[in-house]
Amino acid sequence: MKLYYAETINARKACAVAKYLDAPVTCVRVDLRNGENHKPPFLALNPNGKVPVLETAAGVTLWESNAIMCHLARAAGSDLWPNDARQIEALRWMFWNSEHFSRHAARLYFENLVKPLFGLPPGDPAALEEAVGFVRTHGAVLNAHLKGRRWLVGDTLTVADFAVSASLPYAEGARIPIAEFPEIMAWHARLNEIPAWRVPFPEPPAEAAA
Repeated sequence: MKLYYAETINARKACAVAKYLDAPVTCVRVDLRNGENHKPPFLALNPNGKVPVLETAAGVTLWESNAIMCHLARAAGSDLWPNDARQIEALRWMFWNSEHFSRHAARLYFENLVKPLFGLPPGDPAALEEAVGFVRTHGAVLNAHLKGRRWLVGDTLTVADFAVSASLPYAEGARIPIAEFPEIMAWHARLNEIPAWRVPFPEPPAEAAA
C-alpha cells in the first residue's frame, strides 16, 4: 500500500494510525509548497487535491483521513476500529468532530500556521474570533464527555481518539484555546504517551507547521 501525505492535520491522523499499527504501507510525501497536490498525477488519485490518500493492495484508492484510518485498522484486525456497539459511537464522535470541534480548530490552524508558512495574507480578525468562540463552545462539550474517561469511546483507544485530537498538537502555535480544558489536556497527554502519535510522520522536516 502507498500512503500519500504531507505534514498537515488530516494526514497526521492517517500516518499516526499506520505507524501505530505497523501497517505495511510505503509513505509518499506530497510537496504542497510546490503545488504537487494540484498536478494531474496527484489529481488522478484524489480529484480534491488533498492529502492523505491511500492506495490499497487491492488497487482501491481511498481519500478522506477518517476512512483511511478505519480501513487500516480493519485490515489489521485492530480494535482501533471497533466491531461492536462502540463502532457507532466512534462514528458519532468523528462526525461531530468534522462538523464542530475540528472544523473551527482547523480554521485557526490554517490562519495562524499555514498562511504564514505559505506567505498568504492574514485572515479576517472577526472570523478568527468567531472560530475561537466555537472551539470554546464545542471544547466544553468534549471536556465534559471526557470527565472520568480515559478514552473517547469505551475503555480502549479507537480511531475516534486519533480523529478528534488531530488539531491538539498544533494548539499553541495555532492559538487554539484548549489549555482551559483540563480533561482535554489530560486526554491529549495520554495520547502523547503513544510514540506513533508524538512522531507520526516518517521524516518530519524542520519547517513543518508544528
